[in-house]
Amino acid sequence: MDVTDQYIDDRMALYNGDSCEVLTGIPSDSVHFEIYSPPFASLYTYSNSERDLGNCRTKSEFFEQFSFIVKELYRVLMPGRLMSVHCMNLPTSKERDGYIGIEDFRGDLIRLFQQEGFIYHSEVCIWKDPVIAMQRTKALGLLHKQIKKDSCMSRQGIPDYLVTMRKPGDNPERVTHTNESFPVAVWQRYASPIWMDINPSDTLNASSCRDDKDEKHICPLQLTVIRRAINLWTNKGDTVLTPFMGIGSEAYVALQNGRRAVGVELKPTWYQQAVRNCKGVTEAEQTSLW
Repeated sequence: MDVTDQYIDDRMALYNGDSCEVLTGIPSDSVHFEIYSPPFASLYTYSNSERDLGNCRTKSEFFEQFSFIVKELYRVLMPGRLMSVHCMNLPTSKERDGYIGIEDFRGDLIRLFQQEGFIYHSEVCIWKDPVIAMQRTKALGLLHKQIKKDSCMSRQGIPDYLVTMRKPGDNPERVTHTNESFPVAVWQRYASPIWMDINPSDTLNASSCRDDKDEKHICPLQLTVIRRAINLWTNKGDTVLTPFMGIGSEAYVALQNGRRAVGVELKPTWYQQAVRNCKGVTEAEQTSLW
């Protein structure tokens, strides 16, 4: 396995390397669940590395490179098990794209996953406050003054999605719940097609891993979203994989909930912070025993 650094114990295996290479070293049909937020094509720049998918020059180049990772994600996942992907549709700009509109990034991802063999299993829409989005992005379509100028250029905010794909085949290790572990009221909240109650600030703190030399976009996935997916679709002791680990959000929640974690991160400073975050979970568990 070609890695720059790694941390491995009986609960986790975290790698500083390129997912395209690291995933090839993971046995087939060995992972119980996959959850991650992929680079949003070229919308954000995450690092200066030429291996970073966020630095692809075009949409076609991004999907060509990402397809190699998706092939490996399909291979290592157990039959009948799931892969959850956090994504959003992407705003276009006149300067970059030649027009103002929205690009169907979510749909493009789903079509890529289907081409590699996955079944489109489910999705949930995650509400985001359009006022906060307007203040952060100054998007023309969200500005109130645009309503007065020409509302045909006004639009709604862009939500997040958690898209879930399934690998065909019979699940060799069923995930089961009880009325006590998963009450009807909880299931009804999880089953809603729109999650209105996700706090956008419910994330791991990324400030301690900022690198002034090349620091770009950091956007950890909300912990509540990860927690719901892991609790719904995995058993305790299952292995949860994230190929774009960032500062370790998915691995962190997996460990907190009694699962094992496998994570891959290309950027050294983010990898180091992920190791600190994840070790903090297991060290806290050991301390509580005493």
